[in-house]
Amino acid sequence: MIGAIEAGGTKFVCAVGNADGTILDQTAFPTTTPEETLAKVEEFFSNHTIEKLGVGAFGPINLRTGSENYGAIENTPKIPWRYYPLVAELEKRFNVPVAINTDVVASCMGEYEYGIGKDVSSCLYITVGTGIGAGLVQNGKPFQGKNHSEMGHVLLKKHPEDAFEGACPSHGSCLEGLAAGPAIEARYGQKGADLADQDHVWELEAYYLAQAIMDYFVILSPEKIILGGGVMKQEKLYPMIREKFMELLNGYMEVDNVDELIVAPGLNDEQGVKGCIALAVKE
Repeated sequence: MIGAIEAGGTKFVCAVGNADGTILDQTAFPTTTPEETLAKVEEFFSNHTIEKLGVGAFGPINLRTGSENYGAIENTPKIPWRYYPLVAELEKRFNVPVAINTDVVASCMGEYEYGIGKDVSSCLYITVGTGIGAGLVQNGKPFQGKNHSEMGHVLLKKHPEDAFEGACPSHGSCLEGLAAGPAIEARYGQKGADLADQDHVWELEAYYLAQAIMDYFVILSPEKIILGGGVMKQEKLYPMIREKFMELLNGYMEVDNVDELIVAPGLNDEQGVKGCIALAVKE
């Protein structure tokens, strides 16, 4: 039995399952303070005997193996969680090995092991929601440098008709500042869900996402690029992004079938929690 915690900034999802990705039991509850939230985590797992625990967490996270604060939440805007020693606390409470990575890497691992990426050797997962993040898995292992990637903060060329300065407090017009959910709301004064029939909104969104995807593609050359997150519930974005991506690539690299390269998730919103199982299995 393997434990999984999808530790999101808004809610925690806790589950137990098997190494094949089968979920046997799960629950979800709002993310509040560390003490309150972990008390609910303990309550759920008190009914199960687990051998390992996998965690996909909001960040930034200290993933520098061997460092004193490995597995701690770092300088997050969620003040109660800032510098909280998450892995150390979980190891203390459950006395099992704990594997941790970012929530987006967990989603990538879920799709790579059990979902739409299981037949390729390299898979990039991009989540487009309250923020934008991306994770790469190659040959079963997440890519990591000194610490985890922050691909949502790549700088982009502004659309000539877009006067919006960007919503990222650090970079303004980076990908997250131009294309995440809060950027859409700040630009138009309405949430994206209320703009579903406004094609110009999604054409601009596709313009920015396709730019970033082309950058990732020429640098990383992944076999599968999976786009998830709340903004991507606007399914009309997928063909728009594919078309703009091919225009920007302009034949420079070969793409056999863009419909199979740039895809939606295949696990029906379970990629995160199943990815936490995969992280624990691989530990």
